[in-house]
Amino acid sequence: MTDEPHPAEFEDINEAVSDEWKSETTPYERVRHVIAHTYSAVSAETVAEDAQTSPKTARKHLNLLADEGFVVTATGEHGGTIYRRSPESLVVEQAADILEHVSTDELSTRIAEMREQLNDFRAEHGVDSPEELSIKQTNQTLSEAGSNQSEIDSETLQEWQTTRRNLAFANAALSIANAERFVDGDSRTTDDGVPV
Repeated sequence: MTDEPHPAEFEDINEAVSDEWKSETTPYERVRHVIAHTYSAVSAETVAEDAQTSPKTARKHLNLLADEGFVVTATGEHGGTIYRRSPESLVVEQAADILEHVSTDELSTRIAEMREQLNDFRAEHGVDSPEELSIKQTNQTLSEAGSNQSEIDSETLQEWQTTRRNLAFANAALSIANAERFVDGDSRTTDDGVPV
């Protein structure tokens, strides 16, 4: 017979990890971490609970993050402010991650491959997007109830959507890499000091 840990032991471990996180980070860092990993709009109170701080402190830091462009705000159902990660900050984070792991030459090659794959999807299915394909398929199903049409599997739709999303991130990463070259002075300038 093995000695299985008592549930209270797990609670102690969770509490210890939580206490360590709180002692090693600032409220701002915890609020930023929580909102960075929250994928729907939430209240300051919800963030405060997860970030182990007061709602007032969470609200203060969320508003700072909104000023920095990391967070966007909206009005919730009951009139209170809700917060979520800004799409721009997600794109920049993804682009930075790509640039950390992939050279710009390799990135250019991958972008060309993804564009070709998207063109293949369009040519094969006769529509411009996976959403249009779903609508087309639904309309065919409704109008041809007894026909034996081939149904597009969800994996194809998901692959199309994923490729399109990955292409957008890759394009953003390449644009950032090109912009950084200009910021770093790796561009030719005219006599007036304007980049060419």
